[in-house]
Amino acid sequence: MFKLFRENVRIALGSVRTQLLRTILTVLIIAIGITALVGILTVVSALENTISSDFASMGANTFNINQYGNTIRRHGAEVREIINPTISYPEAVNFKNKYKFPFAETSISFTATANAEVKYESNKTDPEITIVGVDEPFMSNSGLATGSGRNFTPFDIQNNTYTCIVGSDFTKGLLKDVNPINKIIAIRGAKFKVIGVLKEKGSTFGNSQDLRVLIPIQVARSLFSAPNINYSVSVMISQKEMLNQAVDNAINTMRNIRKLSPIKDNNFAVVRSDDLINRILSITQYLGVASWVIGIITILGSSIALMNIMIVSVTERTREIGVRKALGAKKSTIAFQFFIETLLIGQLGGLVGIIFGIAIGYALATTMNFVFVIPWGAIMAAFITSLLLL
Repeated sequence: MFKLFRENVRIALGSVRTQLLRTILTVLIIAIGITALVGILTVVSALENTISSDFASMGANTFNINQYGNTIRRHGAEVREIINPTISYPEAVNFKNKYKFPFAETSISFTATANAEVKYESNKTDPEITIVGVDEPFMSNSGLATGSGRNFTPFDIQNNTYTCIVGSDFTKGLLKDVNPINKIIAIRGAKFKVIGVLKEKGSTFGNSQDLRVLIPIQVARSLFSAPNINYSVSVMISQKEMLNQAVDNAINTMRNIRKLSPIKDNNFAVVRSDDLINRILSITQYLGVASWVIGIITILGSSIALMNIMIVSVTERTREIGVRKALGAKKSTIAFQFFIETLLIGQLGGLVGIIFGIAIGYALATTMNFVFVIPWGAIMAAFITSLLLL
């Protein structure tokens, strides 16, 4: 059996060599369909990996309590917009003091401004720096880490020291070619000593995470006083299996702080990090379905082209088939020979399509700053599709 298979492969290779131009065209036709399928699946995989990387640092055991806005439609076209009140500083502090769930670490923070100008000696940045007022647990709750230097200590927060932690982009711009640790930068005329530099985070949905400065929360409140400042409360649970109970406990605590009656809805939002990423990843499923539809339509055209070419090949080789029958070859043996030839051409087209698809997907992922991974699922899909094409 193995000898017969090897002989059929040898004959198929000989036929491919004698009809090289036709074979190349057939392979390219098949490759186009596979390329479309693999290319789109590769980009989708890169997008999913990027989203997972962006949010994985938050951890699946973290949730935030934020303000949110909701729109309710009533009476046809009538629209009533309900805006929840901001989370004030007393409410945030009250929550942190009252929320005593086991294995929980609570952090309070707020974005002081998103268009600050930072100075170092005679140099200054564009007014595009985000200043965030934070407390000591903020870094761990947000999945942040320092590439150099250190985090805030309880002494820094409790004594309102003028210290700061800067994003990684500062080492490429304002603090380039110098050791940023212990350097003095100015924000709104106030001087801060740099105690740490954050590890590079890149951009999330077009917003750079590396152009920000973290300062103690009370210092930020004194420098950036404004009415209705909205604070964010972040909670990290070290025991992931207790997250559901922790969220329920947090909702009850916040409702008590805001004195909400049992019949009233929450006027705040609890956003779990795992819910957010699951919602976003569910959207990418539609992209995967679209890629399969496009790939299948293209591959159907490829299969018709392959069928036509093999019919022409069989027609041109009627004399060869007659000689084989005269020598005692069975009909099934001859059919198997042409099947092997078709299999060889189909797999060559699939291989070329996989290579082109990954190359195009990699180029698109790099252009869009996605985190590229080898799309094993797309490769298996292309391999199976090229087999079904036969």
